[in-house]
Amino acid sequence: MDGLLQSFAAVTQPDVILAIFIGVAGGTVLGALPGLTATMGVALLVPFTFGMDLINSMGMLLGIFLGAMYGGSIPAILIRTPGTPAAAATAMDGYPMGQRGEAGRALSMSLISSVSGSFIGVAVMIFLSPQISKFALKFSSAEFFSLAVFGLSIIIAISGNSISKGLMAAFFGLLLSTIGSDPINGLPRFIFGRMELYEGPPFIPTLIGLFAVSEVLAGAEKIISAKKINAKVDRILPARKDFIKCFPTIIKSGLIGCFIGAIPGAGGDIAAFVAYGEAKRSSKTPEDFGHGAIEGVAAPEAANNGCAGGAMIPLLSLGVPGDAVTAILLGALTMQGLQPGPLMYLEHLPDVHNIFAAMIVGCFCVFIVGALGMKVFARVISIDKKLLLPCIMILSLVGSYSMRNNIVDVYITIIFGIIGYLFQKYHYPLSPILLALILGPMAERNLRRYLVISSGNFDFIYTRPICTVLLLAAVASLIISLLNQRKITRNLAKAEAEGRYRDEFGSDEAPR
Repeated sequence: MDGLLQSFAAVTQPDVILAIFIGVAGGTVLGALPGLTATMGVALLVPFTFGMDLINSMGMLLGIFLGAMYGGSIPAILIRTPGTPAAAATAMDGYPMGQRGEAGRALSMSLISSVSGSFIGVAVMIFLSPQISKFALKFSSAEFFSLAVFGLSIIIAISGNSISKGLMAAFFGLLLSTIGSDPINGLPRFIFGRMELYEGPPFIPTLIGLFAVSEVLAGAEKIISAKKINAKVDRILPARKDFIKCFPTIIKSGLIGCFIGAIPGAGGDIAAFVAYGEAKRSSKTPEDFGHGAIEGVAAPEAANNGCAGGAMIPLLSLGVPGDAVTAILLGALTMQGLQPGPLMYLEHLPDVHNIFAAMIVGCFCVFIVGALGMKVFARVISIDKKLLLPCIMILSLVGSYSMRNNIVDVYITIIFGIIGYLFQKYHYPLSPILLALILGPMAERNLRRYLVISSGNFDFIYTRPICTVLLLAAVASLIISLLNQRKITRNLAKAEAEGRYRDEFGSDEAPR
């Protein structure tokens, strides 16, 4: 603690705070723009930090990391366009809240959940890094496959009010995940002669198409009857009632995000969906999820921001990056003459404390940037749809193209936009498709890798404790989700009788 307090004295110098604040502000903008992720922002900035002091350079890079994790929720809530993959879960409840005039409420909860999740991740990183790193090091192919199965088990929880439609959407996503090269022998599968698909459907263009372009098409269909939405922000912090209601969810989701973030190869998108599913399972009103439940905003935001601290744990303790951003940070630390790993805590302990302190200051900067910009963010939803929809479309296509500077990605975005529009029109949920695209390749790759190593033996199910626990948790998750679905059906019938739900045309029919 003495070393950490000394690091605070160094980090709170005006030039360091300015560097962190600039990083957070820039990261928030990058996170809010579809196609521009934290990975891209950190990668672009690394060359400019050469020659800077360690505290300034790492403070700015970590600021971008933290800012982008929060920034992705802004367009997810306002225009149903997740700025980052991790914010896709936030859109499921954040966007319905915005559409019924509660954008300010959703943004304030997103901000406080993001900051709280970041603090939880940093606190765990500071005090439990060695223990969590040793546990994460035990993950091999079998454990990653079991983790993917556990993640896929929440598909029922995010399927809305129709399990069959949710499962069909997830199956469609799993079929899409087979496109690309075979994970073992490298042979192409279903790429139809297009080498652009050799690595599978590009994730960011697919994400933008499913959520952004599909929303533009759906909005264009209803543009004549569209009504103006009140997006007034009258408070920065969430109401006391909302905070008390969401506080257990924030703590639980932040810890889930930190744990998943500490596993190399996992990320904020997996953590966000797992936390969302857990929040829905433990809710007293699970039927509200997907229609504007405040806990549906708090859970994914706390989880994906908790991943920031979690991903730094294996980086600093083992020299193993937890995700794509920390892989770039590994290069930045090496460029500064540091070698992350167990010896870093012995040979460069003051520098480790400086990184801890910089992340804590970065969390405060995220709150300041979010608080200052919230009223400006909320005005987006009040713009005339005739002006807003073309802007979203252009921004989406530019974001898709900017990933690889390839026009094929633009075509993929448009194709998935049409697919997403048709899915929405016939009331099929989109989130299971995205979850299957994330976890499908992870499950296939690790299962086949383990079967090659073990000569086709499935004994990991009962011989590896972590696998056994994760697979049992997946079974329990499915059972609880099915029981919850019965509860949702019963509560929706009661709510419809009471006229509790009103759709945008003013009817009392409960949403399908």
